[in-house]
Amino acid sequence: MENRPFNDTSYEQYLKELKIMGSRCKKCGALALPPRPICISCYSSEMEWFEFKGKGKLAAFTSISVAPPFMIQEGFGRNNPYLVGVVELEEGVKSVSRINGLDARKPDQIKVGMPLRADFVSKGEGPARKTSLVFKP
Repeated sequence: MENRPFNDTSYEQYLKELKIMGSRCKKCGALALPPRPICISCYSSEMEWFEFKGKGKLAAFTSISVAPPFMIQEGFGRNNPYLVGVVELEEGVKSVSRINGLDARKPDQIKVGMPLRADFVSKGEGPARKTSLVFKP
């Protein structure tokens, strides 16, 4: 694994490579996503990169109809809400992410505990390209 710093920039670079990379403490084994330079369990700074499989289950969710400007540009808003959820990955870490592939207008049909898998959404071209981690059924 490359010797990249444990920060948001490295995390975003890995997303562009279609990898979900977090950090693992070499002392106690605690995982963090996004990566952290210091362990949240034992406060050690002996960290290593860890690749998550991208499989998990929905722990909680909300349907959002008042969108920020960049989501409005994508067509979301009062008449077209989107979903954000807490996904508990198989490795035990929770991630707050957008949930694609479900109808945010029908929250009664979305079930906590349903299996989800990671997906990557890229926008833009060249160095300005931004890749986001999302989950879908």
